[in-house]
Amino acid sequence: MSNQAEHQPFGTADVADAPVVTAPDGAEVYPLLVLEGQGSLAVFALAPGQVTHAVSHATVQELWQVTAGRGELWRRQGEREEIVRLLPGTAVSVPLGTAFQFRADEDSDGPLRVTAVTMPPWPGTDTEARPEEGPWKTTGW
Repeated sequence: MSNQAEHQPFGTADVADAPVVTAPDGAEVYPLLVLEGQGSLAVFALAPGQVTHAVSHATVQELWQVTAGRGELWRRQGEREEIVRLLPGTAVSVPLGTAFQFRADEDSDGPLRVTAVTMPPWPGTDTEARPEEGPWKTTGW
């Protein structure tokens, strides 16, 4: 039995050692691991009171789990739209093509931190995140 997954090396990462990049929506991103052709793992951080740009993804979808802080996530698919609370332990999905925007509570003790899996891996292109109209005014960028 031979497949691509069998030939990928083990990966180990620590968020403290990860580079910090800015996502197209404005959040800080700490890229951690990639399984080629399968998915990538990263941590997102958003300072208290910050609001991202609303975007949708052209080719990737994501699974998130909040690990610290508090905030809200807005998602829209066609006519369906919702805002959900983001608290430690909350897990959400961002399916392909979903418009989304998130914000961190102003009175949070620290940044909103989310561990996310992107499937397939984040392509790193300028066209992946498409601008959308969200419910909140973007801050800080």
